Amino acid sequence: MVLFLFLAHLALGIVFTLAFVSREAGVKFFRFNAGLAAILLAVAFAFRPADAGATAGGRIAFAALLVCEAAVVLYWATVGRALARIRPAIAGTAIASGLVALVAQALASSAGVADHALTIASFLSSAALLGGACTAMILGHWYLIIPSMQVAHLQSLVKIHIASMVVRIVVVGAAVFVAMVTWEPGLGPSFRSYITSLNGIFFWQRVLFGLAGPALLSYLTWETAKIRSTQSATGILYVDFFTVVVGEVLAKYLLLATRVPV
Repeated sequence: MVLFLFLAHLALGIVFTLAFVSREAGVKFFRFNAGLAAILLAVAFAFRPADAGATAGGRIAFAALLVCEAAVVLYWATVGRALARIRPAIAGTAIASGLVALVAQALASSAGVADHALTIASFLSSAALLGGACTAMILGHWYLIIPSMQVAHLQSLVKIHIASMVVRIVVVGAAVFVAMVTWEPGLGPSFRSYITSLNGIFFWQRVLFGLAGPALLSYLTWETAKIRSTQSATGILYVDFFTVVVGEVLAKYLLLATRVPV
């Protein structure tokens, strides 16, 4: 389930982020990223647990992911070729179905109104953070292929990545706060006791690698992008993406282990 959620969110994040990339990046850039998203979704389906469709939310999420996969594959097959007029509709279908899938997954993974809202926010911010980091890293590398491309495109995507990072930190902070203040005696171990126990090492690793690390690295990326050092920015983005991946994998594990959408 951890790998299923992680791969699905990464793929959907890439699909969402492509809407913010300039056409100047070229046909091959969009085709590469669309193909990557399609492959990640296909692998996610392979890791989908057998009981993931036991709830209505799980079945809706599966159907929405199938629609998204079909739309992304069609987008990949047509980008730079025929059907140019309907390509925005194809991309819009992929984004809309991806959003439905994330919301349905969140509803299937939580219980209670407050938990629903926090888990939806967690899944959306997770996909945005993963997609922003991955697409920014690939766009930075693309300057080796198209050296004449304006640096402003990378700067814009880094801004989006930083914004998604801020939103992710706020959502995690809210989830931790709600988990602590809503705990009542008799409901089992509190989240406070969990994060101060030996098992809490997973939470602190999640905070260190998935929040503090990317926050610092995204700022360094912005500073290097401002001075038009695309190679340095790309190198930092590679490390940034790795820390985001580690943090979000741990976040999925913590959600399943503690029911707290961090």
